[in-house]
Amino acid sequence: MAQDAGRTPPQPPRVLPLLVTDEVVVFPHMMVPLVVLREQDMAAMDEALVKYKSIGCVAAKPKRPPAPRDEVGPEDIFDVGTVSSVLKMVKVPDGTRRALIQGEKRFRVLRVLQRRPFMLAEIEVVEEEQPSGVEIDALVRSVRQLLQRCVELSPALTEEVLITAHNIEEPGKLADFAVSNIQTDVSTRQSVLATFNVKERLTKVTELLNSEVAVLELGQKIQSEARSQMDRAQREYFLRQQLEAIRKELGEVDEQSREIEELRKAIAESGMPDEAREQAEKELDRLSKMPTASAEYSVVRTYLDWLLRMPWNKSTEDIMDIERAAKILDEDHYNLQKVKDRILEYLSVLSLKGDMKGPILCFVGPPGTGKTSLGRSIARALGRKFVRMSLGGIRDEAEIRGHRRTYIGALPGRIIQGIANAGTNNPVFMLDEIDKVGADFRGDPSAALLEVLDPEQNFAFRDHYLDVDFDLSRVMFLTTANVLDTIPPALRDRMEVLHLPGYTEQEKIQIARRYLIPRQLAEHGLERKHLHITQSALSAIIRQYTREAGLRNLEREIAAICRKRARALAEGNKKRVVVHKDDLQEYLGPRKFFEESIVRTQVPGVATGLAWTSSGGDVLFVEASCNEGRPSLILTGQLGDVMKESAQAAVTCIRSRARELGIDPNVFDKLTIHIHVPQGAIPKDGPSGGITMATALASALTGRLVRHDVAMTGEITLQGRVLPVGGIKEKVLAAARHGIRTVILPKRNEVDISEVPEEVRKKIQFRYVESIDEVLELALHKRRRKKRAA
Repeated sequence: MAQDAGRTPPQPPRVLPLLVTDEVVVFPHMMVPLVVLREQDMAAMDEALVKYKSIGCVAAKPKRPPAPRDEVGPEDIFDVGTVSSVLKMVKVPDGTRRALIQGEKRFRVLRVLQRRPFMLAEIEVVEEEQPSGVEIDALVRSVRQLLQRCVELSPALTEEVLITAHNIEEPGKLADFAVSNIQTDVSTRQSVLATFNVKERLTKVTELLNSEVAVLELGQKIQSEARSQMDRAQREYFLRQQLEAIRKELGEVDEQSREIEELRKAIAESGMPDEAREQAEKELDRLSKMPTASAEYSVVRTYLDWLLRMPWNKSTEDIMDIERAAKILDEDHYNLQKVKDRILEYLSVLSLKGDMKGPILCFVGPPGTGKTSLGRSIARALGRKFVRMSLGGIRDEAEIRGHRRTYIGALPGRIIQGIANAGTNNPVFMLDEIDKVGADFRGDPSAALLEVLDPEQNFAFRDHYLDVDFDLSRVMFLTTANVLDTIPPALRDRMEVLHLPGYTEQEKIQIARRYLIPRQLAEHGLERKHLHITQSALSAIIRQYTREAGLRNLEREIAAICRKRARALAEGNKKRVVVHKDDLQEYLGPRKFFEESIVRTQVPGVATGLAWTSSGGDVLFVEASCNEGRPSLILTGQLGDVMKESAQAAVTCIRSRARELGIDPNVFDKLTIHIHVPQGAIPKDGPSGGITMATALASALTGRLVRHDVAMTGEITLQGRVLPVGGIKEKVLAAARHGIRTVILPKRNEVDISEVPEEVRKKIQFRYVESIDEVLELALHKRRRKKRAA
């Protein structure tokens, strides 16, 4: 290191043992108490006392501080220290030593001669000059004034510090004394120690004192403000206590104060997260300052009630018994094996992992297939509370997210209301009819549901009314829908779709015997000894009085029988009544459904098609008529755009095959073709009626009847290719209900037959086709019924 200007030449090198201080810098002329922990430093002190009478104190570098008892080396210390005397040393029973050290002169470490058993170094002692002049006097005065300001602001500095500073005449010594009495780090103190030039040292200390004064003034300002706030709060507290004591003495009861204290206690015991608790306490403070007659009082009180109603940390413990859950699901629902397996898989994972984000299951199927009641069974199997919310017809986003409190009559959204009513933060929450959510000028509820049904977002769901985060991630959300088409893609992507198709006849019979009949008997005050419905009667009810995918109409017909029996019982007929197939007309009136396929297909131009609707599968009869007149195509039956396009494609396809079918190609220029799908009040759309319309048209043009026991579905192309369609299971079940024996399906839909129940597959013959030629070969009779004009 180069010599600083203005100082006397250094003394010749000396050899001294080194004492390493941690977080302490020893300045010349300063007495410092030290605690010595290292064996290395203890050996250095012993050697200094015996041989050298002095010791070199150097500070450890803060960038790589050694442990208090670890050995240190030259790389761990600064190269400037203080030659010091050991005034006193005491050995302590714990093996450490206490020493009183007085600094004498600065020195620079030239080189370390040894590391063990103590560090011995060759040093260069730096003698300090005593400069004078106007500039030095100004710096000295500035240091004293700043030190005086520090004493005034800091409770840690006493008047003795200021007195001592005024008695120090040497400028360098004053600078060392000032920096040793202010709060600063080791590196800053070491930089002052290593500044040999007194003028530079005074300048640096002046800057440090200015910084310390600024920090102390800011701290005093903060303390003053805090003390003022504390004094105000204490004053209000004491005044309230005195007011309460006066009221008690006068015998007055302050209901408002009692209510405020009860609310404060309830908030403390509610287990709210910090954000909600701070908001509640803030509103409670507002409430305590309001008169009870104020309109705002009831608004704030209602808000606090909702916050306290929320189950912030209340949850029900899941029952992790897989066998019990399977038994409950089997008790409540017949079949539905795929859905039950998925629920049991969820429970199995939950029992192994202990905690997981609930799946968003969406049950899709026709009405009456048990979607809503399945949610209740899941809640019973899990041991959770069940909450149901119907979304049908909801068009206001506030129904989901709640109203802001600025509105009159504001309330939380129905999600928060349902959880508050359940009393737990992990219920089974069913969102019914999610496919019937609408949107208008009040917002889009389906967009608000995106956050509710996303496990990655709903852990911090914020209702507009509560305006604090609530964790929905522990809620098991279930949704139901009749169709998926009306559900927005983003919302559908957040759900795992499970299809619940319609029931077969045998499944309906079993469900009626196990669930529907016992329930209706109980609801009508009957017992099994009063009424028995035979299996043949149930089968006849299913075929002749109901034609549905679900069970609601079947249960209504059973209820009608129970009502008539209840009346007879009330009139005194105590005999047990057995309802047979032949008795149904007496109880239910004339049959409502007939085998129409035989009657409808007795004339050319009528083909039986299969359709899928929101109520399950259904059978449609497509009629085609060709009459002489202006060449045109008429489509009726309230057909959608896609179905109209399929009809046009069917006409083009049959026209391209006119010669193969024995039709004069020129006849199309003389005919008005009319394709009609009966039940015109019901909208119909989709491409799956393509081959049915082509078959009906070919039948009308050739005069060949369509087989009455054949139904078909499939999309048609202009080249006559048959493309796959959806809803195969529902369509096949509909065909079985109508007594169809042969179903024509696209070749690529063959894989979908595996989902059809075994009992239905045994009754129906499936024919898989790839072109319209195969369809016509299978569906049309060989001979003509009547001859058509060419």
